[in-house]
Amino acid sequence: MDKVIFLAMNGAKQTMQSQQAHANNLANISTTGFKADLEQARSMQVFGEGHPSRVYSMSERPETDRTSGTLMQTGRALDLGMQGDTWMAVRAKDGSESYTRSTELHITPTGQLVNGSGLPIIGAGGNEIVLPPIDKVDIGVDGTISIIPQGENATGLVVLDQLKMVQLPPETTFKGVDGLMKVDGGQILPADPNARVESGFIESSNVNAVHELTSIIGLSRQFEMNIKMMKTAEENSTAAAKILQA
Repeated sequence: MDKVIFLAMNGAKQTMQSQQAHANNLANISTTGFKADLEQARSMQVFGEGHPSRVYSMSERPETDRTSGTLMQTGRALDLGMQGDTWMAVRAKDGSESYTRSTELHITPTGQLVNGSGLPIIGAGGNEIVLPPIDKVDIGVDGTISIIPQGENATGLVVLDQLKMVQLPPETTFKGVDGLMKVDGGQILPADPNARVESGFIESSNVNAVHELTSIIGLSRQFEMNIKMMKTAEENSTAAAKILQA
């Protein structure tokens, strides 16, 4: 009886973790540049005393769906749509260089260039980009940042810096707990000279709402089945106890 309870309890726990993954995807359906987490369950054999005849389930997130979302036109100069598998380098809160497709940029009162999450944007030289007082800023298709300094006329266009954009090799990169893409071992990727960006666009989330909802419904039924198994195990234990008392 106890073995049935442990198996059902493990199944219920792993099902809840799977639901968390799909619920997180669904919650980020409107998040700019968000990439959905993939989820799967696999069998894990239980080894110990006796024969390894029991198998537990284990839920895991093996990979991130890196397909591009839809580019939506905004007309705003600091909204950037990344083309192909291009990712922008940002400074994560822990100080590491990370990569994102959330590229609706802003300029802070101190002149620092940040994305919608407030993370500093990294330039091609590896330093955070800080702008002087300006009248206008323009970002080219190769990520080149050109500005017109405050008080200058249109002929005073100055090339200030260039965005660091990279290609992420799937075999060595992963999504961290902060939602940013990381490289194994904390390595820093080189800038990709062929990376291209389109000003005036933002990328939508690539989450498929129908798929996430149907997955959550299916997992809910699996959870209920595990609960019923635990209830059945309790009823069997009560019946067995009555037989022994007779």
